[in-house]
Amino acid sequence: MQRLSGLDASFLYLETSSQVLHVCGLLVLDGSTVPGGYSFAKLHAKLGERVRQIPAFRRKLHNPLWNLSHPVWVEDEDFDLDHHVHRIGVPAPGDRAELAELCAHIAGQQLDRAHPLWQLYVIEGLADGRLAVLLKMHHASVDGVSGASLISYLAGLEPDGPMPEVEEHRNAGMPSPLDLIRAGVESAVRRPAEVARLLPDLLGLMPRWVGRALRGKGMPIPFTAPRTSLNGTITGHRSVAFAQLDLDDVKDVKNAFGVTVNDVVLALVAGALREFLAARGELPEDPLVATVPVSVHERTEREHGSNKVSAFFASLPTHLPDPAARVFFLAEANRRAKDHHHDIDADMLQDWAQFSVASAFGLAVRAYSALRLAEKHPVVHNLVVSNVPGPPMPLYFLGARITGFYPLGPVFHGAGLNVTVLSNAGKVHVGLLGARELVKDLWPLADALPDALAELLKASPTGG
Repeated sequence: MQRLSGLDASFLYLETSSQVLHVCGLLVLDGSTVPGGYSFAKLHAKLGERVRQIPAFRRKLHNPLWNLSHPVWVEDEDFDLDHHVHRIGVPAPGDRAELAELCAHIAGQQLDRAHPLWQLYVIEGLADGRLAVLLKMHHASVDGVSGASLISYLAGLEPDGPMPEVEEHRNAGMPSPLDLIRAGVESAVRRPAEVARLLPDLLGLMPRWVGRALRGKGMPIPFTAPRTSLNGTITGHRSVAFAQLDLDDVKDVKNAFGVTVNDVVLALVAGALREFLAARGELPEDPLVATVPVSVHERTEREHGSNKVSAFFASLPTHLPDPAARVFFLAEANRRAKDHHHDIDADMLQDWAQFSVASAFGLAVRAYSALRLAEKHPVVHNLVVSNVPGPPMPLYFLGARITGFYPLGPVFHGAGLNVTVLSNAGKVHVGLLGARELVKDLWPLADALPDALAELLKASPTGG
């Protein structure tokens, strides 16, 4: 029986029609590289062959009333590729604005939990003759790292080259009601002992963690972020934009300042946000606070579950006008935040998430939204900024060269902007997704990113 971890299941429990919790990947493709030329029928056939080899695309949720614990994954015996793959055209003139608006509409729609939790849209009619693919997968089934890996399983290093090997096996079959009840009771019986095991570490950690933050020797404290128009109650409507930068330029900044790539990414976001918020007349005097998801795939001792993530809070120095000062601020702040974050066991979030309860989480989110509590308490954090490692070499998605690889992460009540960065083949691809009522047009922010990079190159010790 393949049961969801508590952390995976939490993304189901916290989801509503306004707070949809799937992740998307927008791929812009050069169909001219497909051997024999692109056709939808050819792509559909190749995708079908590949999906049959990858169990994650064929598993669905099973959660009957008698299940006393988290849902389980089972093989979809009636799997139909046509339910998941759709062919659509972008409205004329087919430029980036129309593509982004179409993706925003798709990103705001919930996935059907009666089927495997993914959808793929083949988008034709782009102005430059290329095509795009938008892949949408629920966060209960992937995190940033595993989502990028799944996309890479559909890609090769050459247009007609072999695709990555996949360990082929079937998902678990449908468990019997007795098996589900027995497993649920066993899980409930173990919970008091699990709480007793975990509680001392948590109680010991909290005073050290908070004390370090209050002394200014760690990451920012939640609920201390300045309020902006990005921080309010969200609906299911979304806005999307994207940008592409040269990885060599990012590395030049990294090397010139002696910092990390992640420091440069956060400096870029801070610089772009400073310009964006100033243009809106709402640049705060204090730094913004970003939640930065962190993969613990290499640190975790838990084999169970799809999501192996933690997170830390990062100060974004939007209050500093000097780009060089922003880089140095971030390098020091991130060093403290990472040291602070490593005080927390890599598996703590996953271990405590095992106690999440569907009914309690669902009622809490709906009440929080209905009462618009995000606007009535101090801001927890302003936005999410994620940096996902991507493959360094060029990839061909079912034969079509990938020229754009834009990840789009979810937004939450109280933090209506997500900026996700992925590097691939010498480029840095930035996907921006926002809550439409809070930020209707994200293109000014996307277009501010190249300006922010140019600022950093000019301000670097080598002078760009």
